[in-house]
Amino acid sequence: MTLEEMEKCIVRYADLKPCKTAFIDAHTPGSNQKDNFTIIGSGVSESPDQYVHIDQSPGFNIGAAGQPPGCTNSLHSHTTAEVFYVFKGRWRFFWGRYGDSGEVVAEEGDMVNIPTGMFRAFENVGEDYGMLMAILGGDDAGGGVTWAPEVINDAKDFGLILGENGLLYDTKKGEILPKNVNPMPLLTETNLRNFSEITTEEFINNFFVSSSELKQKSQNLPLNVIGVDGILKDRPGFEVDYITSDTFTGEQYSSSRHEVNMIMSGEWSLEWDDNVATLSPGDTCLIRPEMLHKIVPKDLRSASLFRVTKTDDQAGPTWRS
Repeated sequence: MTLEEMEKCIVRYADLKPCKTAFIDAHTPGSNQKDNFTIIGSGVSESPDQYVHIDQSPGFNIGAAGQPPGCTNSLHSHTTAEVFYVFKGRWRFFWGRYGDSGEVVAEEGDMVNIPTGMFRAFENVGEDYGMLMAILGGDDAGGGVTWAPEVINDAKDFGLILGENGLLYDTKKGEILPKNVNPMPLLTETNLRNFSEITTEEFINNFFVSSSELKQKSQNLPLNVIGVDGILKDRPGFEVDYITSDTFTGEQYSSSRHEVNMIMSGEWSLEWDDNVATLSPGDTCLIRPEMLHKIVPKDLRSASLFRVTKTDDQAGPTWRS
């Protein structure tokens, strides 16, 4: 693979293109300043305006959410995995039917693996624009989003209607539902009783890992964060490893599966054949199967990344031991 070809598999943080109308709450006050990014795969969006950086799926999707202080992503649920790590800022995750069953505040470098089949929301509670990097299970992550009834009802007051086809229609722009498309039906009380409710303690013990814990447990080898043997024991269709300047192998290798390297801190050199590409914080790199390569930190004092690898497990629901 040439350097030019490899660059097409790298999405630079500085080049990320947001969509501001991705979801049903795009016009609702308090949620109307969100940026949604689809980095690799089809992603999750209800808008044809969504820009896709790499339009192929390695068996999972990579995306991001950017929000200014005080902006909230409304209550919704997924049928496949939704894993976040905080790249910038300070975020409050909260969950439950009405968003009051529990909450956790995540700082930079923390990872959150939100259970499937549970309403969740998140809010930027920091002082600056924040960015969450996301890993979404399956090839078609967009097919598994369900909104709390209140979110859909509130959106109507601001002109947005979600069709059964999963697409948004802005009545304030004169858009109407096609004749053969009905509005997305609201969940019934019977439906709503099937959504999980867990405590904050259970969430922290099973679905949250702090940056400090990652650093503490990452001693001599790459640390499995999400996987059967990971800190967070789950089978979401992919594994996540945490690699630092102290735990990288420095040896060339290849894999029979796609992998994605997501740079958290420091600069890294991706080396293959006689080529070298520099990866910086916020960059995302797709490595194709059977590509012989190695990735090494340029500064041995402080650098970290998350590596995501496809597995044979189903993309959902969340697995518990």
